[in-house]
Amino acid sequence: LIALKSRLFGKGCLYSEEEKEDVEILEEMKGATLKGKQYEPLFPYFADRKGTAFKVLVDTYVTDDSGTGIVHNAPGHGEDDYRVCIHAGIITAEDVPCPVDGSGKYTSTVSDMEGVYVKDADKTIVKRLKDEEKLFHFAQVKHAYPHCWRSGTPLIRKTVDSWFVRVEEVKEKLLKNNDKTYWVPGNIRTGRFRNWLADARDWAISRNRYWGTPIPLWASDDFEEVICVGSIEELKELSGRDDITDLHREYVDEITIPSKQGKGPLKRVPYVFDCWFESGSMPYAQRHYPFEDKESFEKGFPADFIAEGIDQTRGWFYTLLVIGTCLFDNPPWKNLIVNGLVLASDGHKMSKRLKNYPDPNLVLNEDGADALRLYLITSPAVRAENLRFDRKGVQSLTKDVFLPWLNAFRFFEQQVTLLKAETGVDFTFDDTAKCPSENAMDRWILAFVQNLLEFVHKEMAAYRLYTVVPKLLKFVDNLTNWYIRFNRKRLKGSEGWEDAQLALWTLGEVLMTMTKFMAPFTPFFAEWVYQHMLPFIKEANSEEPREINGVKENASVHFCMVPQPKPFYENEEVVRAFEFLKRTIDCGRLLREQNKLPIKYPTMELVVVSKTEHVLEDIKSLQNYVLSEINIRKLTLSDDEAQYNVKLQAIPDFKTLGSKLKGDMKKVHNAVRELTHEQLLNYQETGTMEVCGHTLSGSDLSIVYQYAGEDKKYAAATDNDILILLDVTEYPELINEGLAREFVSNVQKMRQKGGLVPTDSVEISYTFANDKAKTALAPLFESHSEFISSSLGCTLKEGPAEGETVISEKVKIKGAQLSVAIQRK
Repeated sequence: LIALKSRLFGKGCLYSEEEKEDVEILEEMKGATLKGKQYEPLFPYFADRKGTAFKVLVDTYVTDDSGTGIVHNAPGHGEDDYRVCIHAGIITAEDVPCPVDGSGKYTSTVSDMEGVYVKDADKTIVKRLKDEEKLFHFAQVKHAYPHCWRSGTPLIRKTVDSWFVRVEEVKEKLLKNNDKTYWVPGNIRTGRFRNWLADARDWAISRNRYWGTPIPLWASDDFEEVICVGSIEELKELSGRDDITDLHREYVDEITIPSKQGKGPLKRVPYVFDCWFESGSMPYAQRHYPFEDKESFEKGFPADFIAEGIDQTRGWFYTLLVIGTCLFDNPPWKNLIVNGLVLASDGHKMSKRLKNYPDPNLVLNEDGADALRLYLITSPAVRAENLRFDRKGVQSLTKDVFLPWLNAFRFFEQQVTLLKAETGVDFTFDDTAKCPSENAMDRWILAFVQNLLEFVHKEMAAYRLYTVVPKLLKFVDNLTNWYIRFNRKRLKGSEGWEDAQLALWTLGEVLMTMTKFMAPFTPFFAEWVYQHMLPFIKEANSEEPREINGVKENASVHFCMVPQPKPFYENEEVVRAFEFLKRTIDCGRLLREQNKLPIKYPTMELVVVSKTEHVLEDIKSLQNYVLSEINIRKLTLSDDEAQYNVKLQAIPDFKTLGSKLKGDMKKVHNAVRELTHEQLLNYQETGTMEVCGHTLSGSDLSIVYQYAGEDKKYAAATDNDILILLDVTEYPELINEGLAREFVSNVQKMRQKGGLVPTDSVEISYTFANDKAKTALAPLFESHSEFISSSLGCTLKEGPAEGETVISEKVKIKGAQLSVAIQRK
């Protein structure tokens, strides 16, 4: 017995470790020593090849992780087998022994098993080897094996004759043309795809199938005369037939071409094209080039943009480039997006059999095509990474994008209706002119939109779809949670109806601009908003829009160009100022939440500390927004944190440090608690420090400010270069205002329950439940009735309800009960 030494003893080897003493090793040698030696084959088949075949060959593809280190080569069934036997001169490309037919059954070459399916012959082969005492050991080994994806049956490899495109001859041209193209992501072009091109081999373009495009080659029996036919007209001329109209196999296979060399009729080779050859021919075939539209094709070649899955680096992308290079020495595309694969939520491939994905019709009908489209555009799938599809991700975009967008439009529409009811003005605006508003918020949101447009144009020009949606989410937040929220009263006319119209112009322009630049991403919802916004757009001139084939050019948002930034709105200073403002307000909100201070109840002071250029002056210019939004009486700005008695405190990230520090976690935690303000300042600057022999860096520690004063007057929070201190002391004089806000909040909830809209004209009446309630709450209504009326936008009176009561409820304020009713005026 000859075997690889490392495969003699051990688990899964020829012998177990226990059998070692029973085995005698007669001789050890290198594998190369056996090279060229003849051996007696196990079976008598292919006896005519003795002398050429049945000799020992060596190659690196044989591994030591299984088997005996010796394999039998079947050049008709294995790529490595074929390569090794060709190299050794055992066979030639024209004479490849293959004892299996197209159905996977043995041919007459294996006479004892002729007509038997190869997988059914295993037991017969094992029995014969055993009977002839040629079987050393029999066992079953579990291993991966290819199966037909349709039927699930085992597959076998088989060497077949093929027609090839000589790709290796144009390899350098392929690499050069690949460098002319732009890919997203770029590393696929310079990495995976370039490596594939560098190792490219000749391309087998023929397939042994019936259905497919017939290869247009007619050849003599000895293949000395071969004609490649280039058109139907040429085939008619060569064959002498004029009835050729259909190029499917059942029609062209019977056509013959007379030989010019006297070799008898030339017959079509019995192959069809590899379907990837057809896919790679798409740019030309779709235009019937060069027989039709030649000039139009040449103007539009190469294509501006294509996109397909990452698996097409060896498929469509490759065949497109090969055919384009062979025909024109040019790549057939300029820009390319590589998509990742969309997998089931568990990371497996989506399967009709397993049904491991949500019903697409359900997703489209319930969540919407736009939400699905936006989900895919912002996913890893558009940067060549795999996406685990999660329907919750689609639904989150409905919540974060489409509902706020819809609500913003509805609010705009309601305020236009309110303006009409109050002033009789039919509001329209010119979206080509500059809105003359000097309001800071108007200038900010219009400037922010211009920045967003610049970003969208830049990213779309670079085909980076995935960067757009995160910016869009920030814009939606700015529009709904900042601009509309801060200007709600103003849009209702609190600062006069002329100012309200400027605010409506601003909001309308923002919505219309958003609708136009979102149209390619969310085509259906954008069209709906566009059609509903059109009545509010004033035509810039009296000329009617152009008509093309009876359709006006403003009939659809999809006929509009993506808007360009308007230079007259651009204002980096105001955008910067509002970013500082938002960070300040967010910190103030956080401190209120941490200290359980409802926003309805005013606090005395907010302190902003920063040494960064422009921060303090920008916040000062917008301080009214801070005062109202955080509900504070005083805003203090300072560049000296020392006077406010604050110090830094470090909070360890137990989740990441626990696995890194293991048993030292408690010791490090205690040491971190003792770190000084100066040490933590140094950590902020350097990003690293040594604690108990361990290096901490990055997010290992969260650094926060803490007020160190004994009076506990302030609570502290920080956002990078901005420190915020909130006075958390309770002041009796501020409590009544909080109670008034609480009353307003209760009434607003009642209005919603009663189905009222802001344009409904109503009156609020209230009565105290008893004398005790009146004693407790009467001073509140006396001092804050104007504030309550203004906040609710209607009159407020004490006494029983009169007229048509829409809704009435009992409300508790400060533990005292009163009855509140809303009636129509």
